[in-house]
Amino acid sequence: MSTEHSVIVHADADLLAEAVAARMLVRLIDAQSARGTASVVLTGGRVAAAVYRAVAASPALGAVDWSRVDVWWGDERFLPSGHPDRNETQAREALLDAVGLDDRRVHPMPAVDGPDGDDPEAAAARYAAALTAAAEGSADLPHFDLLLLGVGEDGHVASVFPEHPAAYESRPVAAVRGAPKPPPVRVTLTLPAINTAEEVWLIATGSGKAVAIAMAISGAGAVQVPAGGVEGIERTLWLLDRAAAAQLPARAVSLRS
Repeated sequence: MSTEHSVIVHADADLLAEAVAARMLVRLIDAQSARGTASVVLTGGRVAAAVYRAVAASPALGAVDWSRVDVWWGDERFLPSGHPDRNETQAREALLDAVGLDDRRVHPMPAVDGPDGDDPEAAAARYAAALTAAAEGSADLPHFDLLLLGVGEDGHVASVFPEHPAAYESRPVAAVRGAPKPPPVRVTLTLPAINTAEEVWLIATGSGKAVAIAMAISGAGAVQVPAGGVEGIERTLWLLDRAAAAQLPARAVSLRS
């Protein structure tokens, strides 16, 4: 089966967040219709928070059985539990605390005040073990219906930064030290793990990301521009505002209002 690649551009960041929220709800509904459950891997950042708030405010929120949704994270800042800069904290405040999740299906990445203390390598190994435990049959990773990613101005995704060790990593989860944006210590899914998702959506806004996005979509190497190494099993979808898509040729995009 060949992977579908699409680029959809919305007029501005607000419309983009609303559109991604609507798509996310439909994706989860369809997954539950097909398999009885749905699995989503969340990301962090301002755009993600706007998407989660839009999901929480949607009239279609109740169409998803949230008690049968598995929630994972693509990366995390290695900070104390509840820290406002943790992606988990952001997602809980924007969406997760407002829906009826089964706590056993929510899988935050370890915090620095967790059982592994300030050892991000041990925290990464712990998350990898949790992924393996949730996998079915002989698989190393659970089924991911949808994996969300932001894109950095340098083309990083999750906490896989250009030329950093995690960009070369074959294990599913890696510790990150010396990240070029704060905080410097993180835990992240690697590209091989990201690329096991059925659908991967890369969501970005702003002119500062336009060059990196154009490089990624034009085929830049995954080590130099990690976003260029992302590919879902069934679909890879770029969801952008006009500013983020400014360097793309018109033929490459589908424009929405």
